[in-house]
Amino acid sequence: MLLWSAPDPAPNPRRVRLFLKAKGLTIEEKMVSLMAREHKSDEVVALNPRGQVPFLELDDGRVIAETISICRYLDDLHPEPPLIGRDPFERAETDMWIRRVETALGTPVGLFWQHGHPLTARLVQQIPAMGEAAKAQALAMIGWFDGQLSSRPYLAGERFTLADIALLSIVDFGGWIGLAMPDDAAALKGWHARVTALVS
Repeated sequence: MLLWSAPDPAPNPRRVRLFLKAKGLTIEEKMVSLMAREHKSDEVVALNPRGQVPFLELDDGRVIAETISICRYLDDLHPEPPLIGRDPFERAETDMWIRRVETALGTPVGLFWQHGHPLTARLVQQIPAMGEAAKAQALAMIGWFDGQLSSRPYLAGERFTLADIALLSIVDFGGWIGLAMPDDAAALKGWHARVTALVS
């Protein structure tokens, strides 16, 4: 297998790397430069028509793209330790939290990156008002996740899961682009320390 990827701080490639680390797995990586737009090259698009990384190229030439799909495939191949769930409820609970992470926080963080950060100004036609609105929404959702984590050690309660990895990658990327965790987000900061220790 070959994992087509990109260096940190790109959150989606990092998410798969964190998952692999938590699983104790090693897969060969082929890095592309996002800033040089190598993910839009003919070679990449021929394998993944969306022109995005990461994606997993299997030994028989088949391709699995999208971070959660890659992690699900690897979790099925290597079920220990279980990072999605051991039974239907645990898997559904993990899915629920992944969905909340990606839609509630990942979407506004992505929009702020596109429309509010100087590094992307040369790549897209920015709409500054959209960037500001996305920033406000992202910070509000950081507060929401802080509240949710005030009564549990991980998103799925007592279980460390792929949902925590998804949140960690987005929170860290948010900090890198200027959406830092507020000083008073004690629960989120405590969770961040716990999860970082598990994958460092």
